[in-house]
Amino acid sequence: MDTRSHRKLDVWQKSMDFVVDVYRITSYFPKSEKYGLTSQMRRASVSIPSNLAEGAARKGNKEFMHFLNIAQGSISELDTQLELAYRLEYINKEDYSSLIIYRSRFKFALLLIIGNKSCFGCRMPLNSKFEALNARQIQNSKFRCF
Repeated sequence: MDTRSHRKLDVWQKSMDFVVDVYRITSYFPKSEKYGLTSQMRRASVSIPSNLAEGAARKGNKEFMHFLNIAQGSISELDTQLELAYRLEYINKEDYSSLIIYRSRFKFALLLIIGNKSCFGCRMPLNSKFEALNARQIQNSKFRCF
């Protein structure tokens, strides 16, 4: 059994839920955005768990960290797309706020992993940290990333 399975990563599991939310919300976008913003947001969201999985499959932590940084980039890309969708009134304030808080949790969790240089076998309970984070804690964090 692979001890570095991406399926063991709480942040990967949560990112899969996030992808489902992005797909659900973008399904209501105008048909004219099918190959535009809808496609871009879906690809950016899928890129997050995909890069976590690819990084986990690599042999060393240096490669793993590289893919975590790529996932961070996808989160930032999605942040811009969420803002645009909100400004274009494709998503309501409630969905926008929910996705932004989720996005902030991902960025924070990835920064914790990157700072720890590993999350396989580490003592940090990422799942409880991920769930406990709220917008105020994220904004006041030394890991502020937005």
